[in-house]
Amino acid sequence: MTEAAALPGQPRGGVLSGPATARAVNVLAPNPSAMTLDGTNTWIVAEPDSDLAVVIDPGPLDDAHLTQVIATAERAGKRIALTLLTHGHPDHAEGAARFAELTGSKVRALDPALRLGDEGLAAGDVVRTGGLELRVVPTPGHTADSLCFHLPADRAVLTGDTILGRGTTVVAHPDGRLGDYLDSLRRLRSLTVDDGVHTVLPGHGPVLEDAQGAVEFYLAHRANRLAQVETAVENGYVASSDVVSHVYADVDRSLWPAAELSVLAQLDYLREHGLI
Repeated sequence: MTEAAALPGQPRGGVLSGPATARAVNVLAPNPSAMTLDGTNTWIVAEPDSDLAVVIDPGPLDDAHLTQVIATAERAGKRIALTLLTHGHPDHAEGAARFAELTGSKVRALDPALRLGDEGLAAGDVVRTGGLELRVVPTPGHTADSLCFHLPADRAVLTGDTILGRGTTVVAHPDGRLGDYLDSLRRLRSLTVDDGVHTVLPGHGPVLEDAQGAVEFYLAHRANRLAQVETAVENGYVASSDVVSHVYADVDRSLWPAAELSVLAQLDYLREHGLI
């Protein structure tokens, strides 16, 4: 779910289904839109020599897509043993229950309402399946339940909507909060600095090879937007819709409703910090 901007780094030749790292394969869902870019990236992640795989974000409730994900895993000699969700937005999670029916896999998520099985996900959890290791990274902000998954063996992080392969993400007020989102970006920056993460496997858009550059861009973008919103309020633009028309004048109008969610989050942040 995007606003609009160009990210740094070198996306790998556009958005195509297929291998992205030694352990991650993308199956692109057929749900393109201004908000979902080319569609939702459904990730199949597995150790190369294992017959078990984990799927992250089955995507929309679309049987053709869900069966394609299963077939892609089976062609690689793998059975889907577990499903994980980065967050609960329908373009990522709506198909999870049906996917669980088709695969017999449990669904783990931060939000208990999205889980199918006894186990959820929480900060510090390490998911191990067929020798694969995924570390759960809490990244609230886009939504309260947003998670990322660190794949240390590939020096990669699966970011859902927290960082996209193109554009910038919406802070989905009121569930999403800007302060949380900025903290989450700093948490991801520490992965790039301290843990050597260099690849972003996003929920929408192409793979990014410059993870640190992407995080730094997002932080700079947010600081710039926040300053623009603060200035707009100082100049008399009080209603969120008026702030959007002023600050996001260069953004396609079809994205203004999403931009207004971010503006509402920015206004809350500024009020909380006594800046307006």
